[in-house]
This record gives sequence, C-alpha cells and structure tokens, in this order.
Amino acid sequence: MIVTLKITGPIYAQDKIIPLWITPIPNAINNAEYTEKEVLKDGIVTSVSHVSIPTLSIFTPHETKSNGTAILIFPGGGYSHLSIDKEGTKVAKWLNTLGITAFVIKYRLPSDLIMKDKTIGPLQDAQEAMRFIRKNASQWDLDSTKIGIIGFSAGGHLASTLSTHYNDVVYKTDYSISARPSFSILIYPVISMTKEVVHKGSQTNLLGTNPSLELINKFSNEKTVASDTPTAFLVHATDDTVVPSENSINYYLALKKNKIPAELHLYEKGGHGFGLGVKDTSQFWTRDCVEWLKANGYL
Repeated sequence: MIVTLKITGPIYAQDKIIPLWITPIPNAINNAEYTEKEVLKDGIVTSVSHVSIPTLSIFTPHETKSNGTAILIFPGGGYSHLSIDKEGTKVAKWLNTLGITAFVIKYRLPSDLIMKDKTIGPLQDAQEAMRFIRKNASQWDLDSTKIGIIGFSAGGHLASTLSTHYNDVVYKTDYSISARPSFSILIYPVISMTKEVVHKGSQTNLLGTNPSLELINKFSNEKTVASDTPTAFLVHATDDTVVPSENSINYYLALKKNKIPAELHLYEKGGHGFGLGVKDTSQFWTRDCVEWLKANGYL
C-alpha cells in the first residue's frame, strides 16, 4: 500500500511514505504487543521508537531543479529511537534546496522481541532501501551512480555499516542491484564498538550486553574498511562527550590507509546532536558539505 500525502512547501514536498518491504520482512518475529511509539512537539513527530514496519519518506525538489543526486537519510537515536525530525525531515528539506532528492528511512531498531537476529535487522533495512532507490532511480530522474547516504550518531553507525557491509548476505533478495552507496556523509557518527571509544548505549542495543569479540570487531566499522568502501565526508565536534571524535578520526584514517578519498572536519565546539548546526563552529558544517558535494560532482 502506498500512502500519498499531498503535503507541499515552498522548497520541497514530501510526496509519499511507502513501506520498505513488499515481501515479508526478513528475520521478523510477529509480536502484536510491540507497537510503534511517537513523541510529538507542537504537532510534529520528533521521535519514533518500537519500529516494526520500516518505511521510506520521499522528498523531491520542486521549486529547485533536481540534479539527479539522491541521499538516503539515517536518523540517529542510539539504536533506541529515531530522531526523525531533527535528523530526518529537516535534513531532507535542506537537501531539497540543493536539488537533491531525499529519502528518510524509518528503520527497525534492534530488538529481540521482533527480530531473530537483532544485530543485522537495521542493516537489512539499509541494504533494501539502497537497492530499492537504485532500482527505481528512473522514476525520480536520478543518476544511479549518484545515490549516497547521510547518517547522524547511531544513524551514522548504520550508514558506515552499509558502506562497509553492503555486500554481506543478510537476507534473500531478488534484486541483482548493488546496495553500495555512491558516497557517505557521516555526522558525529558512532563508528566503533570497541570499549575505548564506544557509545555504550548503541553497543548494548545493537549487540547485547555481553557481545563477543567477533561481534565487536565485525561492527567496528573502522576495522572493516576496504578498497571498495565509498568516499566519505565526516563531521565531529572535539568536545563531543557522548560519541568521542575518535570515531570519525579512526574511520578517516582507515579510509586514508585504503587510499579512499575522504574529508574530515573537526570543530572545536558543538557537542553532540547538533543536527544541521545550531551554535558554535559546528553550525558551518552544511556549508563545508555543500562544497564537498560540488567538488565531487554531486551538485
């Protein structure tokens, strides 16, 4: 079923919200008591948790001409909820002003209550979303070689997981289309699951309370960078006390070691969770990102 929302604005339009999975959701456990929860502020859904039916919200540029680039957006929230407005809808609106078609994914959050293996649930959704967008690129006049991703905090972990595990077989698919992102934009991302720099909440929610060393290494994405990992633009604040900036630094160094083009911006101040940037030096990351997108031929 496709729900059309006829919501328009001066720069962008949220055209549709569609279910991500047409086939049965892989790895799923039916649980009627596990129901989605929303937090509203001033009539706007700001946070979503207990997601069991993942969706894609599609935002296409209207007054700004589409340039053929698309970006799949992964909101953060420590793998416990999704900051769906600040790190989803608002980001999509900004991207639309640049002529970029945006897709906000409401992905399943890892839970033993609805997943047979919660460590791969979010990655299944991420792979399927990328394949779906690329398969249907012509529907939105997109260039299938210019489909990137952006992730915030734990959404940055999922984005970097897709970047480094896009070839992992985590579900059966009829698509013969690659799930590899063309590029990644990682904003104060969780990257590592190692104890030195880990965001403990994200680790516990995704891997459990006592994960094996094998699991920790598998989902410490700085350890799984390879020569075919997509190029990346990374942003972090040095004074981030929630997700240490070493997450971005170590991922950047791994990309550099593998001769993958990358750009890292470390701001002196900004803390964690600044979204599109509201104060201190972190407020300028969007400007820097635009220049990076231009330099790489995505704008």
